[in-house]
Amino acid sequence: MENLWTFLAHSSFLGSEPVQTALLVGACAALVSAVIGVFTVLRGNAFAGHALADVSSAGGAASFLLGISPLLGFLGMAWIAAFGMEFLGVRKVRERDLATGIVLGAGLGLSALFLYLDVTTTSTTGAAVSVMFGSMFAIPQSLIGPALMASAAVFLLVGLLYRPMLLTAVDPDLAAARGISLRWIGLLQLLALGLAVAVCALAIGAVLATALLIGPAGAAIRLSRRPAQAIFWASAIALTAVWGGIWMAYESYYWFSGNAWPVSFFVVTLVFLFYLAAVLVAKVTGLSARPQPVIWPHCEA
Repeated sequence: MENLWTFLAHSSFLGSEPVQTALLVGACAALVSAVIGVFTVLRGNAFAGHALADVSSAGGAASFLLGISPLLGFLGMAWIAAFGMEFLGVRKVRERDLATGIVLGAGLGLSALFLYLDVTTTSTTGAAVSVMFGSMFAIPQSLIGPALMASAAVFLLVGLLYRPMLLTAVDPDLAAARGISLRWIGLLQLLALGLAVAVCALAIGAVLATALLIGPAGAAIRLSRRPAQAIFWASAIALTAVWGGIWMAYESYYWFSGNAWPVSFFVVTLVFLFYLAAVLVAKVTGLSARPQPVIWPHCEA
């Protein structure tokens, strides 16, 4: 570990302000996506997470047009989409997915319009790439505070609603029988998901944010028998993928003769490899053959 730290310090990796900002914002994105991602996968809301990430791109594009914080833009549009998906949809999966698809289509249409206006009416350059695929080394330090506050809000919300969200995710009928409002828990979970999406979109872009939301959580659930274990492993996988992706993107400048590759590419690639490894480990150890619902419905930590 000491040798690794010496190597990083010698390479000026940790001494770069853009790298420091990327590490902090990336850590926020990794941790919030891991925490809320577990509930999203368990509830069968992977498509909703994908839709919120894509729709948030309209807010990111609008932020360039209006001159406001991109985090605020991503978050505002993600929350509008969350309200739309929850109140247009119902409990049936088919109709819920239909409502999600309608909101997704409308959001992508707005995103196309705002990006067009960015190009034609302002002097903004690179807006489409930044919004869709992220530009982690270009994140201003002024966004560290808002990213930390958004992350803290997700952790607080999940902490307060941990058991109702878990029970709603694994057994909605039992949750309703116990007097839990499925509609309000669903809405609050989507709002927390919107916060996570905004931070992820800021870090690796709206299009690729889904990978960080779903990949680590999906891998962790395959490796875990309890919710707390899943959250721990999802956090470890997401944080390793983000920080590893930042380091690889930084070093790729020297690998490819001065042409650094995007951080988001390395992050998503690592998430994909971690997921494949989790599938393999689960098969080898027999976890994939065990009936996980024996533990999960009881909401044991």
